[in-house]
Amino acid sequence: MSDRIEFTLDGQTVCAERGETIWQVAKREGTSIPHLCYADEPGYRADGNCRACMVEIDGERTLAASCIRTPTAGMAVKTATERAEASRKMVFEMLLADQPARDVAHQHDSKFWRWTDQLALSESRLPAQQLPQADISHPAMHVALDACIQCNLCVRACREVQVNDVIGMAFRGAQAQIVFDQNDPMGESTCVACGECVQACPTGALMEPKRVDEAGGDKRQEL
Repeated sequence: MSDRIEFTLDGQTVCAERGETIWQVAKREGTSIPHLCYADEPGYRADGNCRACMVEIDGERTLAASCIRTPTAGMAVKTATERAEASRKMVFEMLLADQPARDVAHQHDSKFWRWTDQLALSESRLPAQQLPQADISHPAMHVALDACIQCNLCVRACREVQVNDVIGMAFRGAQAQIVFDQNDPMGESTCVACGECVQACPTGALMEPKRVDEAGGDKRQEL
């Protein structure tokens, strides 16, 4: 019995290996689907919590997160329908509402900003929340949770890739946030400064201090 699964992607017949997700097949076939909470790197599992990679599947009422959905034989997946694109754009617009303005962003070239450029988004119609102050207590890590989108990539980087178990999520609802140990300042936590979370972060919420200017912006690049 073959482990290859045949289905259609935007009208083209493609094959997936057993366990491969729609997002992975799409990438291999040259189809770009936005993503934030998924890192296509060894050791990172997909979480499906940001909903930036939604696609439409024929016969299904709801859209599907392509980073965690595996195809089945005969499935018809569409990545560029009006409904799928509107859903993805709304996700980014909601996240954009709480981001620092682009001209003072912590990382001008972050994955988040690159995707907003591709989606032609420059501002949000939605109200912003009150944003937390930066944590500069760690000599090797600048923490700016005003840019955090709670994708949990830093949690997976710390717990599952490096197995340091310093970063986690705390509280509930609108108060939910990333914390270090028992909600300690990062400089007082058990962080070993491995840098895995910085590499994983798609927004610049976690950065090397040398990249951040006195105002908290990205001093590597000028817009």
